[in-house]
Amino acid sequence: MRKIAALLTIGACMSTAIAAQGTWKQRFQRVSDEYFDQVYFRYAPSAATQTGFHQYDSQLEDFSRKAIDAEIAALKDFERRMEAIHPDDSAADFVPRSDREIVLSNIRSQLLTLETIRPWEKDADNYSSACANAAFVLMERKFAPPDDRLRSLIAREKQMPSLLAAARINLQNPPHIFTEIAIEQLPDIISFFEHDVPQAFADAQDAALKAEFARTNAAVIAALNQYLGWLKTDLLAKSNGDFRIGADAFQKKLEYDEMVDLPLDKLLGIGWADLRKNQEHFKEVAHELEPDKDPRTVLEELGKDHPAPDQLLDSFRATFNSLITFIRAHHIVTIPSDVKPIVEETPPFMRATTFASMDTPGPYEAHATEAYFNVTLPDPKMTPAEVEGYMHSFNIGTVISTAVHEAYPGHYVQFLWLPQAPSKVRRILGANTDVEGWAHYCEQMMLDEGYGQPGMGAKDERESKLLRLGQLQDALLRNARFIVGIEMHTGKMNVEQAEEFFQKEGYQSKETAVVETKRGAGDPTYLYYTLGKLQIMKLREDLKRKEGAAFSLEKFHDDFLKQGFPPIKIIREAMLGDDSPTL
Repeated sequence: MRKIAALLTIGACMSTAIAAQGTWKQRFQRVSDEYFDQVYFRYAPSAATQTGFHQYDSQLEDFSRKAIDAEIAALKDFERRMEAIHPDDSAADFVPRSDREIVLSNIRSQLLTLETIRPWEKDADNYSSACANAAFVLMERKFAPPDDRLRSLIAREKQMPSLLAAARINLQNPPHIFTEIAIEQLPDIISFFEHDVPQAFADAQDAALKAEFARTNAAVIAALNQYLGWLKTDLLAKSNGDFRIGADAFQKKLEYDEMVDLPLDKLLGIGWADLRKNQEHFKEVAHELEPDKDPRTVLEELGKDHPAPDQLLDSFRATFNSLITFIRAHHIVTIPSDVKPIVEETPPFMRATTFASMDTPGPYEAHATEAYFNVTLPDPKMTPAEVEGYMHSFNIGTVISTAVHEAYPGHYVQFLWLPQAPSKVRRILGANTDVEGWAHYCEQMMLDEGYGQPGMGAKDERESKLLRLGQLQDALLRNARFIVGIEMHTGKMNVEQAEEFFQKEGYQSKETAVVETKRGAGDPTYLYYTLGKLQIMKLREDLKRKEGAAFSLEKFHDDFLKQGFPPIKIIREAMLGDDSPTL
């Protein structure tokens, strides 16, 4: 009897302990909050600033080996804690259950990056760009008085020389292409600290604070110059490593980041099929436009049809009204706000890597909520011929395609829906197949639905066809990324072959091909544009078959966007109610 009583007492204690912990949903909420506080933002404080959590504003990324090992240990601890939470299978618990999958995948992706891909050991640009980004997120939005933000910047700048010193210890036989990229980027980063950063805090009032900033900023500039010198005279000659992450890491990265587990050979087949489809469509439209000319000649002529450089920003602004009017008149998607993004020139230190971008405030930014549509104008030092070549990237078709992608109904509209996301996890963690897949999907969807027809985005039939060619050229660029990323990182394509592929199969200029190949070396899975677009199109068609005459495109888009930024697999299960294949 005593033994039974003792067992009953132990059982009662265990039940009490479990009850004290709460339901599995409460435990998940607690552990995920601790993960964000103790790992995710602790080791990425600049991301915290951008997200709107300003308690991290005085902290800087720490790339010392001690910090990297500590982060790995913390990630493994949270992986175990998250795995120990066993969700119910009820449909009512779908959001927290899928959020647990998202957090677990994020933890595993971080571990894969730190332990296997190891950019901290290979990529010199990680260090110098981290310095620039840490300053930029304190500058770009006035979420606090200038003196307060300057105080945070000074605290970060004091830590930047140590961050750059860690690079000299960590970088072991990096890939030559990575060191070249860092050397190319550094002059703009140095110029950024010399000119843009001081200008951004010109309205600070505290004289002692400004004097201290002058000292810390000068120290950062000196450290960056020394870093550049070391890269040129020392590390570059020792940079003989391999940038390829290999098939196994590539497959795992796709699974953790995008919840896509298709074999790479099957993915390649999908990528090639979509490339050929878009090439044929391009040829058909080019033939309709100019029956007696080669499609590439038509492409070159398309490039010449662009606004003057000093009219480029206004050209983008001018697209907004017609896009918004069309979206509302044709019930494409609900636009939750009438506030438009601010079109401005791209910040100098970002010019080397982007033609245009959307910079939205973080999901928890309560004060500075402006959104910026950045456009990179030609460099004043360019010759007239270079300016003309550069402006080909802003032809009439590409301007519309870019405005759709970045603003309406692409990234900006998706950002406007973010407050309706069902959880904190869905606001912070996002899949690129969702974010970039949505924006890329919109480029084709808008034209398919009738935008760009004469009188609606185009002045005549010729211009309408030019818009379609611009959309298809952008689609072919993303098709080429899809194939190049897999082939380069599995050892089947070298840098020169990748550059040639972008030109021959992707219909891109040599200059674009060089930039895109460099990007692919450091961003292996940049197939997510096309991959996400194809997943969204399949989801739409499957839902249309299921709903029949009741299907509404506007409702489909609204229901998609209200999910936040999870992988398409999760959105598919939420909208279709099953786990059928995404492709």
